[in-house]
Formats: sequence, C-alpha cells, structure tokens
Amino acid sequence: MTTEPITVVLVDDHMLMREGLREILETQPDIVVVGEAGDSATAIDLIAQRQPRVVLLDVEIPGGDVTDTVTELRKRAANTEVIILSMYDGPHLVQRLLALGIRGYLLKSVSSGELVSAVRNACADHDHITLAVSRRSLAPLPSPTTSLSPRESDVLALAAQAMSNAQIAARLYLTEATVKRHLSNIFAKLGAVSRIDAVNKAIAASLIQPPHNGQARPHPD
Repeated sequence: MTTEPITVVLVDDHMLMREGLREILETQPDIVVVGEAGDSATAIDLIAQRQPRVVLLDVEIPGGDVTDTVTELRKRAANTEVIILSMYDGPHLVQRLLALGIRGYLLKSVSSGELVSAVRNACADHDHITLAVSRRSLAPLPSPTTSLSPRESDVLALAAQAMSNAQIAARLYLTEATVKRHLSNIFAKLGAVSRIDAVNKAIAASLIQPPHNGQARPHPD
C-alpha cells in the first residue's frame, strides 16, 4: 500500500531560508514541498488553495501578527498542522501559539534531523507537540499586572534597537532627563538591573516586540 507523501508549504520572508528548508525536506522520500510564500496574506491564500499537511511558518512573517496568521490559517485550512520557526522563544508568545493549536515551535538553530522529525510527528500523532526551545520559554510567566505606559514602551523599544538616551530623546522629542526618568520607572516595574535586563524581561512578557533581527543589544547608557 502506497502512503501519500507529507505535503509542506514554507512561509518565510527570506528566500535563502526557504531554499535551505526545501533542500532539507526534499531529501526525504516521504515529504514534498508544494508551495512557498514570503508574507502572511500570500501564505494564507496559498495554504487555503493547496491544503498542505504541514506549514512551516516564520514567527516574524511580514503582513500581520503571527497569532492572527495562525488563527486565519486554522479557519481556512483546518487539517493543516502549523509548526513555527523562530529566533525568539519568549514564554508569552510560545504559550499563546500553543493555545491556538500549533503542533511545534522550533528555534532556527535546530538540526535538520529535528526539523524532519517535527514534520513527521505533526502528521503521525495528533497528541504530539514538538518543542525545541530554551528552558526560559517554559518558565513561569511574569505577573500579568506588570504593564508599561505607551511612552515607556516606546522608550524601551528604541533602547532595544541599541539607541542611546540622546538618540531616543531626539526620536521621541523628549529631553534626555525625561528618557532617563522613563527608564528608571521601567526598571522599577520590571525588577530590572540594566537596559539589557529590562529589554529581555519586556520581550519575554510580550510588553514590546523583539528587534527585527531577533538580537536585542541595548546601548550601555
């Protein structure tokens, strides 16, 4: 009896990443890539049309929040299993996506063998979830009462982009003293001891988005 191959759609805005994924998967006799997309809207339309068994979805796909993309995919392709690929594994995001029914969350540092196993497991066992994340992502979540004001969020988001206090002040039309006061309030709210600590805690709590390249390197101010 011939078993139908596992059909996969790749969703990532980097063509080199998609090409690498395709090369890995298509060395397997039971997996075939049936489409690629570089943004959320294209991906949703393509997956609704092709109805693949599995979609490998970049967490930072352009065109909308990843949770909105997953929600729409679940509506339009109910039998398609979603596996997230990411450079970032903050606990709030991982647990929000798990609640939406994803079948895997893999850091992009996983091996090709782990990737192939996750694709197969998503189809073979409907109770199986593959997680290849840091221990931090499974830690208890920060208190839901912790919040930042809109201006504090703006300041910390720019700090995460390695801007100095002077640069942040210029961007937001504030004085440096005001920026320092906002940072002091942020540290107190998050229990942070440094800019990098504050940024990491805020990202983990989904209070700010991670920098586009996934690497938070705040200025040492």
